[in-house]
Amino acid sequence: MTTGSPRNRNSEDNWLEEIVSCLADGRSIRRDLPGGGRLHIDRPLPFLCVHIAEDGAEPVARDVAQANASYLVAPHSDTALIVVEAIEVALRKQFGVFTLFDIGELKQDRFLTDDAPYLPPFEIAIWASSDMTEAAETFSAAISDSEARFRTPRVERVSTPPTRDTKASRALEASTLAVRFAPVYRQPGSEQIYPELRDQLVSMLFDAGLRALTHFVETAKILKLNTHRALGRRAFVDAVSRLDRSIDDVASTFDFLLAVTPINAEAAFEAFKGGEPTPVFLYRPLALQVEAAKQKLFSISFDHLEDPVLHQLYREKQQELDLQLSLISFRQKSQFIEFGRALYGPVEPHLLSEAKAILTHLNGGEPSGDDDAGSQVADCYQVEHRARSMIAAYHRQFTDFAVSVEIRDDLPSGLMVSGHRLLIARSTVMDARRVEPLLSHEIGVHLLTYFNGSAQGLRLFRSGLAGYEGMQEGLAVFSEYLSGGMTPARLRLIAGRVLGCASMLDGATFRETYSLLVEEHNFSTSAAFNLVLRLYRGGGLAKDAIYLRGLLALLDHLRGGGTLEPFWMGKIAASHFGVMQELAERGLLRLPAVRPLFLETDEGRTRLARARDGMRPLDMIQRQET
Repeated sequence: MTTGSPRNRNSEDNWLEEIVSCLADGRSIRRDLPGGGRLHIDRPLPFLCVHIAEDGAEPVARDVAQANASYLVAPHSDTALIVVEAIEVALRKQFGVFTLFDIGELKQDRFLTDDAPYLPPFEIAIWASSDMTEAAETFSAAISDSEARFRTPRVERVSTPPTRDTKASRALEASTLAVRFAPVYRQPGSEQIYPELRDQLVSMLFDAGLRALTHFVETAKILKLNTHRALGRRAFVDAVSRLDRSIDDVASTFDFLLAVTPINAEAAFEAFKGGEPTPVFLYRPLALQVEAAKQKLFSISFDHLEDPVLHQLYREKQQELDLQLSLISFRQKSQFIEFGRALYGPVEPHLLSEAKAILTHLNGGEPSGDDDAGSQVADCYQVEHRARSMIAAYHRQFTDFAVSVEIRDDLPSGLMVSGHRLLIARSTVMDARRVEPLLSHEIGVHLLTYFNGSAQGLRLFRSGLAGYEGMQEGLAVFSEYLSGGMTPARLRLIAGRVLGCASMLDGATFRETYSLLVEEHNFSTSAAFNLVLRLYRGGGLAKDAIYLRGLLALLDHLRGGGTLEPFWMGKIAASHFGVMQELAERGLLRLPAVRPLFLETDEGRTRLARARDGMRPLDMIQRQET
C-alpha cells in the first residue's frame, strides 16, 4: 500500500500518535481525517464500527456506523487501513481483543421485481471471521426478532468477505463481522427515499450490531454489561446540544396551559348561576405568531445527530409541539377539541369503567368539593407560606432548586406550575389538611422533575419528553397518597374528570356535563363548575382524563416490580422508561439531584411498599380526622 512521501508520512504519524495517545489516556476522540472521513471514539472499547464509501453514497449504512460510540467513516480503504492499524494495536494492548463491525450497502435490491404480488423480503448478507461466528448468529437472531412493518429481512451467511471496501479487514486479518444490506429505503428507479423506512433500518441494524458486539465482549470476559445498550454513546455531540436548544427555544415561546386557561373564572361562574346556558370565557392574548413558531420548529436541523435514540425523542417532541401550537391557533374554534383528542387521546373504555366504579363506590358521601364541612381552611397566603417552606427544604438539598412563587388574579382557584414558577390563584381556599398533599403534587413532582431534568444537561428533560404529562400527573396524584392526603373527595374529583371528559368528547354541552356531575354524582355546584371549566376551556380540552389514566399505569408499573427512580430524573412518559434506563446505563443521565421529601419519611416508604403489593385507586383513600 502506498502511504505517500516521507514528509506526508511524518505528518500522518503525528496525528496517528495523537489518536493513540488519546486512547492510552482514555480520552475521547472526534476528528476529521486527512483525505476525508471521521473518527469518533467517545471512550476506548474493544471494537470499531467501520463504513467505507464516498460521502452520500450509502447514507443508511453511514448512519448505522455513526450511531455507535466508536466508529470510523472514510471514503477510501487506504485511509481507513492506516487508522485501523493504529487503533487495533492500541486497543488490543488495552483489552487483549479487538474486532471490526464493517457495515455497508449492497449495490442493488435483487429481490424487488416489477411483478411482485406483495412486498418481497430484502437481503442482508453477513460474513464473519472464525472467531465471530457466534456474534454473527446473535446478529442474525436480532434481525429475525425485529418487527418488520414493510419488508421482511432475509439474512444470508456468505462464505467469502464482501469484495468492495474491505481491504482493511482482509489486510489485518482482524476479527471481523461484515454486514451488507439491500438499499430498500430508496424508491425504485429514483434517488428519493422512504424516510420512515430509513429510520427503521438504522434502528434495527444498529441494535442488532450492538447485540453482536455485546456477545463478543461478554465471551471475551473483558466488560460486565447489564444490557447491550450499555455499549452505546456516553457523550452528547455538539449537534445534540444545538438541536436541544433549538427545540427548547420554540417550546419556551409559549405556555400552553396558560394560553388555554380562562382569566375570568369567577365572573363566568356568577353569570352561569344567573342562568347563562354556556359561560363566556376570556383568555390572555397570544404573545406569539403560531405560523412563525411552526416555521421555526420545522426548520430545525436533525443532521449530524448520530444517536438514533435521541433522534427519536426529539422527533416525538417536535410533533408534540406542533400539535400544541395547532391547538393554540384553534382556541375557541370547533377544531380545538379534535386537536386535543389527537394530543391526549380518547377516554378508553377501561378508564371510563374505573372512573364509574370509583364514583359509584363514593357517591354516598357529602357533595364533592370539601372533604369535611367545618374543618379548618387555608387561603392563598397560607398556601404560599407553606409552599415557600417546602421549597426551602428542597433548596437545602439542591441549591439550583430556585422557584418563583406568584399569587395571581387571572387563574381559577387552585395551583399550577409553569416552568420554574409556582402559580397560586388569589381565590384559592381549601381544607388546610389538603395543603401538604397538594404541594407534594406541585412542588414534590412537577417542580422537582423540572429541576432534576435541568441537571441532566439537556433541556428536553426539564420541558418534558413527548407524552410525559400522563405519567407525570399520575405520579403527582400518587404523591398525594404518599403524603397521606388521598381523601374520598380528591379521588372523586379525579374520577369525575374522566367522566366529564368522556361526556365532553361525546358532544355534550357545558351545562349537560355540569348537570351530569351535580345531579347524578352529587358534586357541589362550585366543584362541578371548576371541573367542567377545565374540560371546556379553549373549546374542549381532553387533558383531564390523564390523571386517572397515569395513576393506573403507575400502579400497574409498581405492582409489576417497577421502580420510581427513572421518573425523578426528568419529565418522562411511561413509554420512555426503557429509554431512560438505557441512557442511564450509557452514562448519559445523572442520578436525581434531589429526591421527594415524601419518600424520606417512614410513612411514605410504608405506603410505597403497600402499593408494590398491588393497589387500586380506591385502596388509596386515607380518611382524615378533624
